Amino acid sequence: MRTRLFAVVAALLVFLPVALAQPAPKVDCDRACLEKYVDRYLDAMQAHDASLSLFARDCKFTENGVQLPLGKEGLWYSMSGKGTYKFYVPDVETQQIAFIGTVKEGTRSSSAKPAEEKTVAIALRLKIVNGLITEAEQLAIRPETNLTGSAPASKFPPTGEAVEKMGAPHEIFTQTIPEAERASREELIETANYYFTGLQRNDTKGYYPFTNDCVRYENGILATRECKKQFESGDLRNIVSRIRDRRFVAVDRERGIAFAFGFFDHEQINWTWQIAELFRIEKGNIRRIEAVFLRCPYGMNSGWSTYEQGMSEEIQSIR
Repeated sequence: MRTRLFAVVAALLVFLPVALAQPAPKVDCDRACLEKYVDRYLDAMQAHDASLSLFARDCKFTENGVQLPLGKEGLWYSMSGKGTYKFYVPDVETQQIAFIGTVKEGTRSSSAKPAEEKTVAIALRLKIVNGLITEAEQLAIRPETNLTGSAPASKFPPTGEAVEKMGAPHEIFTQTIPEAERASREELIETANYYFTGLQRNDTKGYYPFTNDCVRYENGILATRECKKQFESGDLRNIVSRIRDRRFVAVDRERGIAFAFGFFDHEQINWTWQIAELFRIEKGNIRRIEAVFLRCPYGMNSGWSTYEQGMSEEIQSIR
């Protein structure tokens, strides 16, 4: 009996340190949990407080493709309030969430004059690991201004104001896809990518999986009423020379939404758009597209890709 007791104790002494060394079980967020991380992120940015209670110590942060110190620069320096437009794209499978919305940005001034507040459109991706944000990337699409702070003449309203006027995501985006009809994450990405490929090639010979009522909004404004007809006509020929760094960062299978960051190059005019674009997909066809974007230096990188990835037209499925 004593021999058996010693054997049990010895076994416990061997395995106990191993058991204690095991990492805590991974706790995943559901849809509502992921959405709360966006709300907490925006609250933290408005308060200019990148607390370790929300962020991993080595959290990587970029704004408009440039890596910046988290909590100190970009919108983290100047955000003064939150807007009303909120579009969440939770990806429960990869524990990421994308978001398009609006915030307020105050221009700090050394004079006694009150700070001027402007509406800024924001596109965001957060990566959550063990309860903390480990990656944060955002596009901040500000009203155009010159060096004196005044806005140049334009026939289009500032993006933030136009997105704000949309009020809320279109009801199509809020409708749940029946479970039996839900595509996989990769299938939704593949379908959405046909838009990028079709737009770049636009030779009328591509595969254009659009519903007949598909529309596209750009920076809060209706840009295309009949997506399929426009692609099949070849009217977009030579509009875009290259669509690259196609990073699909969040997919909401429950609502058939794929969200991507990327770049549209126009080599003939040395011009690049840095974009965030989302697609509602039903039964293998794109029904609605919405995008926000800003001009950036030609050939800009996202800050998350290698040079080769950044110049490639291949799909990147970000996990």
